[in-house]
Amino acid sequence: MTDQAAGDELDAFLAAHPDIQFFEVLFTALSGVPRGKRLRRHEMRNVYDYGRFLPGSILVNDITGQDCEETGLVWEDGDADRLGKPVPGTLVPAPWLGPDVGQVMLSLYELDGTPNDLDPRHVLGRVLDRFAADGLTPVAACELEYYLVDAERTADGGIRLPKSRFNKLSPRHHQVYGLPEIEEQAPFLRDLWAVCDAQGIPLEGVISEYSPGQLELTLKHRPDALRATDEAVMYKRAAKGIALNHGCEATFMAKPFADRAGSGFHVHVSFNDRDGNNACASENPEGSELLRHAIGGMKQLLPEGMAIFAPNANSYRRFKANSYAPQAAVWGVNNRTVSLRVPAGLPHTRHVEHRVAGADANPHLTLAVVLACAHYGIANRIDPGAAVIGDGYAAARESGQYLPTNWFAAVDLFERSEVLKDYLGERFVRMFSAVKRTEQARFFDEIPPIDYDWYLRNA
Repeated sequence: MTDQAAGDELDAFLAAHPDIQFFEVLFTALSGVPRGKRLRRHEMRNVYDYGRFLPGSILVNDITGQDCEETGLVWEDGDADRLGKPVPGTLVPAPWLGPDVGQVMLSLYELDGTPNDLDPRHVLGRVLDRFAADGLTPVAACELEYYLVDAERTADGGIRLPKSRFNKLSPRHHQVYGLPEIEEQAPFLRDLWAVCDAQGIPLEGVISEYSPGQLELTLKHRPDALRATDEAVMYKRAAKGIALNHGCEATFMAKPFADRAGSGFHVHVSFNDRDGNNACASENPEGSELLRHAIGGMKQLLPEGMAIFAPNANSYRRFKANSYAPQAAVWGVNNRTVSLRVPAGLPHTRHVEHRVAGADANPHLTLAVVLACAHYGIANRIDPGAAVIGDGYAAARESGQYLPTNWFAAVDLFERSEVLKDYLGERFVRMFSAVKRTEQARFFDEIPPIDYDWYLRNA
């Protein structure tokens, strides 16, 4: 977007929304947590004309917001400022914060105007450049599962499902695709759809997922992968804010309940050719040769991308047999037990659903890795092998080639991946790994109650 176009976008928004007096400017770094500032209306002109300074350390905060000194971007760097510039199309109202509040996403640049190589949007942008050079345009859609839980924690610090507004009882049954369960959340859903409409987010239908209190809503396919992931970030933020207004929390934890289904982030991807036609289209249910090669790359590199798809300690609790969370790098057609699924549908709709990431994964980085692996597969014409028929978990047991379901092993594999260094940037891979190692150390410095239950007397 040119400076003139950016200024025009601001002018049009201010004219259309004279009541909005406050704006939250937000940046989403490696951990996926939006951080930023709340500004007053008169400050927005400078944001659009010159950008807004943000400390470089914000790029490498861990998920709790602490500095990661091991990256060298805190003291050694003098915590130097970078420049946040508005992302086109993300200047929108934020009605759940009040009728006088708006928001805009920022992307980070060096002071000389160079895109910052640790900004997840720029990481994804570099991968998209590879496709553009080959005359291909990724088409992507994000599908997120999450729970609505009581905003008040239990006495022991745990979580629970909110009580029904009808019978005042907490739900106990799965009721997958249940309509009463959706009707239960109608006030929340009405507000969510209204906000997404106001923000230009193409949020579609809802289902009650495979656990009480769990929902899944789909975002429409976009032939603009950056926009698709921007919308996923905006949608998560809106869902969390609206849920609080309804007395509950929308949690995108990968595994909030030990005895219930985890929450996934399923990414749907196809590729348009120069004429805008789906290059994955085929009468063959497995899709075109290009789609098979893309799946081949995704399958081969799945273990190396797990640190992005499962970025947190809790992420690895989700991967269990017969749980709809995949355990091995296998693919299939119309099969929800595999990692990479070619859904049923008309020939012109052929695409792949990448089913590995948890709902806690960073949308920009998840799509960057999915597409990097796909491009690698296309460029090297990688054969994915035979599609799995039937039980993908049985195929995993037979092959013994499980995905890394250990946080430490996943980061090790990611840090060593020469392919992902090539696509995402060597410095990005090194910095992401450093942040995760810092988080690992901090996480295991804590002594949880289960340690005392198991070891206080028995050790």
